[in-house]
Amino acid sequence: MTSRSIRRTQRGFTLIEMMIVVAVTGVLSSVALPSFQGVLHQARRSEALVALMQVQAAQERWRANHRAYGTLAEIGVATTTPGGHFTMSVANVDEDGYDVLASAAGGQSRDAACRVLRLRLDGATVSRASGPDTLVSNPTAKNRRCWLG
Repeated sequence: MTSRSIRRTQRGFTLIEMMIVVAVTGVLSSVALPSFQGVLHQARRSEALVALMQVQAAQERWRANHRAYGTLAEIGVATTTPGGHFTMSVANVDEDGYDVLASAAGGQSRDAACRVLRLRLDGATVSRASGPDTLVSNPTAKNRRCWLG
């Protein structure tokens, strides 16, 4: 064999080398993906927190001119966050307070511990809760993580 034919056979990658690269890439992505999703869920949660605060401000503006707090339609707030990752709802509306819930939608639903965020106004007391469902029953530490990131 000439040196020219030897060089041709030594060019490129072998199938085993390509399989090793694919395996290493798979392992790295399986480690990185959950971390990335956690950061993504946290960023989307901040969208819900902003929307909850906007509802709170709109409720106070509404209450200044009416005898009770209002529904989302009355106060002029959308039922979904701008990114569409949370749906908003108001419950237990009366002259002393209200509950506003931000419930995860779409891909954000995989944020199991912080799927639902609730802001409650009862008289002069504002409380914040979170949970995987509408019971919003997270313990204090997990609740703090949902609200503060």
